[in-house]
Amino acid sequence: MSDPVPFPEDPFGAGFDFSQLDLSEMFRIMQSPGPVNWEIAKQLAVAIANGEVPEKEIASDDQEQLSDLVLAAKTLVANETGIAASLTTPLKVLTRADWATAQIDSLRPVIVALAGSVGKALTPEALEGLIGENTAEELGLPEIPGMPAESFSTIVPMLAPLLLGVQAGSMIGHLARHSLGIYDLPLPTEDSPTLVFVVGNINEFEEAWSLERSDIYFYMAIHELVHASVRSIAWVRRRLVALATDYVSAYEFDGSDLGSGLEGGIFADLDPSDPSSIQALADHPEELLGALRNDRQRLLLDEARVFHAVLEGYADTILERTGRPLIVSFDRIHEAMARHRIERGEAERFIEGLLGMGAGREDFERGSEFCRGVVERGGIESLHRLWENAAMEPTANELVAPGLWLARIELDESDIDRSPLDEPEGP
Repeated sequence: MSDPVPFPEDPFGAGFDFSQLDLSEMFRIMQSPGPVNWEIAKQLAVAIANGEVPEKEIASDDQEQLSDLVLAAKTLVANETGIAASLTTPLKVLTRADWATAQIDSLRPVIVALAGSVGKALTPEALEGLIGENTAEELGLPEIPGMPAESFSTIVPMLAPLLLGVQAGSMIGHLARHSLGIYDLPLPTEDSPTLVFVVGNINEFEEAWSLERSDIYFYMAIHELVHASVRSIAWVRRRLVALATDYVSAYEFDGSDLGSGLEGGIFADLDPSDPSSIQALADHPEELLGALRNDRQRLLLDEARVFHAVLEGYADTILERTGRPLIVSFDRIHEAMARHRIERGEAERFIEGLLGMGAGREDFERGSEFCRGVVERGGIESLHRLWENAAMEPTANELVAPGLWLARIELDESDIDRSPLDEPEGP
């Protein structure tokens, strides 16, 4: 197996521009092994995360202040949730570029599953079935000297790792410019929980909303700790990854959709002799993946939204119970954070386009209302039972009627259909 092709240096310092490549360089990059071009993904993610000007070095005062506040928050969260892992969760203070690099590795299993799904849809055999005996002119494809129209069926599968590398790098790079920590979004990562703070983004958020630095730091410490504590439970981590993996693995080939794309949609502007046309396709994952989306994925997405809503609702409930009495500007920060997480711009567009993980204000509100309803009817101890095992996961109906969920969990344990996810984590 040949070594991965090095990613060419970006002459502009703000993200790679495919138009700078000639055709021979383009084909060299396309020959990188594996289902995803990880080198392109990493370097593009870092380039977008940095933007025009690399981020300033993290001040030692900020690191010390965060460390002290995290120490205080650990005791609060452990006492409130009863999850001892809160006390030992490690802390990392990262730049945007460091965050992007870490997330490329953490999201690798889900992105590989996505690559496998796309690869099955864009096989030479499937594309040959669309092209048949048609000429390039009849298909609306560009004329390339010496390349018959049928060669398109070979070139597109070669492009898939490159396209997925660019799309994954773009998604994570945009997220890095937006994320305050690691749990702003329910990203499907299975690695051990860690507290991660993107200090540059937090400080910009603080300035934009005229907040006290110590208040926003303490708020973020509690917020991230609650999420990390829940993710310390093995079945929860596996469930998040399974939801995303099932979704991306369900993309299916639909000849009619891709066929119409050849004539005037998905591939209409793709010219293998013009690298900039490849970048244009990579910049819009929803166009390619939209042609492969299906009804089964809509059901899977509904299931994921329920779980994400409950996860966020629980985190908000614990955050309010522990943070509101201690943080003077808690309500102002809470509203600013609510605005922050539903106004993700490019970050939201990419993660929804690739992983189908869009979430709106109604999802957060449903989760919060569910948790309030449980606490009102059964107390906070009943809410903590959410994480006992996978059988405790609420259904869509239970999410809007918490009394139904409480009634179900009061059944004898022998009556509950236990899941393989309940198996204890190995050493």
